[in-house]
Amino acid sequence: MFSFFHKSYTMPSLTFISFLIIISLSASPSEAGGSIGVNYGTIANDLPPPSKVVELLKSQGLNRVKLYDTDANVLTAFANSGIKVVVAMPNELLSAAAADQSFTDAWVQANISTFHPATEIEAIAVGNEVFANSNTTTNYLVPAMNNVYASLTKLNLDKDIKISSPIALSALQTSYPTSAGSFKPNLVEPVIKPMLNFLRRTGSYLMVNAYPFFAYADNSDQISLDYALFKQNPGVVDSGNGFRYMNLLDAQIDAVYAAMSALNYDDVKITVTETGWPSKGDSNEIGAGEDNAASYNGNLVKRVLTGSGTPLRPNDPLTVFLFALFNENQKPGPISERNYGLFYPSEQKVYDIPLTLTEVNVNSSGVGKNVVPVNENNGSTTSYNGETWCVASGNVGKEKLQGALDYACGEGGADCTPIQEGATCYDPNTLEAHASYAFNSYYQKNSRASGTCLFGGAAYVVTHPPKYGKCEFPTGY
Repeated sequence: MFSFFHKSYTMPSLTFISFLIIISLSASPSEAGGSIGVNYGTIANDLPPPSKVVELLKSQGLNRVKLYDTDANVLTAFANSGIKVVVAMPNELLSAAAADQSFTDAWVQANISTFHPATEIEAIAVGNEVFANSNTTTNYLVPAMNNVYASLTKLNLDKDIKISSPIALSALQTSYPTSAGSFKPNLVEPVIKPMLNFLRRTGSYLMVNAYPFFAYADNSDQISLDYALFKQNPGVVDSGNGFRYMNLLDAQIDAVYAAMSALNYDDVKITVTETGWPSKGDSNEIGAGEDNAASYNGNLVKRVLTGSGTPLRPNDPLTVFLFALFNENQKPGPISERNYGLFYPSEQKVYDIPLTLTEVNVNSSGVGKNVVPVNENNGSTTSYNGETWCVASGNVGKEKLQGALDYACGEGGADCTPIQEGATCYDPNTLEAHASYAFNSYYQKNSRASGTCLFGGAAYVVTHPPKYGKCEFPTGY
């Protein structure tokens, strides 16, 4: 529900102006939106040596990598590279880690403290998709996480390194509609709540592996391919939360958020530790193919680097690790399992997509937050390819939004005449509507340059023309 108010454009404080200028002009690419990393798997006999992999990542502008073990040669290669590393404790070690603190002490000493901080280890994934395995393995998870954390604490590494465990979407009992997201009842008390308690207590985040490809391949008669690939589509309206989702990944992430919210863990964030699309597949793997893989990963990178969070968490930009760096020729299973790579082992690209914000800005006009709340004043469903707008976030608080609006209409030089009383865009007379018009004016006047739709986190980019009442938002000046 909108909050109505009596608006006046006062001059903002010098401190606030300085803050906004710093945010707008000095933000790094990762601060302008989310962050992209990549999974570096090694189930292959033809991969380049780790030193070459580090060079490849740096040449592509990738500064985050996730591993599936703690291979000493790999961790040594990443030393002093400037690349942040997520390492993993394999599932087969969980029982020993859960049973014996001395085991985790020795493991952390040998596999973590020996390499950190020269190798910038930012997180440990304790196990991987543990719930998909036997219940016995599941029971070991949280005790193992606690013991690894205690071992880090002994070495004063607990502030540097987060601990989590990637879950698959199969941990959900319900994922559609998004707002009805819930965990499987048999997991809630034994492991989900204890794990979320641990993440909250240690200031960590939930790792989630989400694959729209699987959902599409299993339900291609019900799910639009364009919706799965971040392409232009009418979207899917969630009757429970009122949002129109413009891509399947956002809906999947928010289903996990909804499941956590149902258990009163609204303060725990999510990192997408795996997502991707195969460039080849078996005949029954509907949707697998090079064009679709390029569309999914390319559009995902644009969405993450130039957008904000999901509809349920708009102020939490996404961190996403693409799966995977290489095609891995020794992975078992269907053809798709060996063809998720962005690169061949020769280090040649499987397909050409942007991987950094610079490439996104050079190669396209940019894709921002491609989801728009559906309500009585903002219900546009038309997509305009190549055009973007800047709108206000209604979740940042009145004081912050008003301060950003004052800046835009003052020193920012936005054209705020249309939102003055009696003018064409005065109605609806809401802070969010007026701020959206002002932010968009500033954004368009600055040629939609990167960082001009930030306003200290009070704004985000959309790919649909905003419409508040009868007010039309311009796309250029």
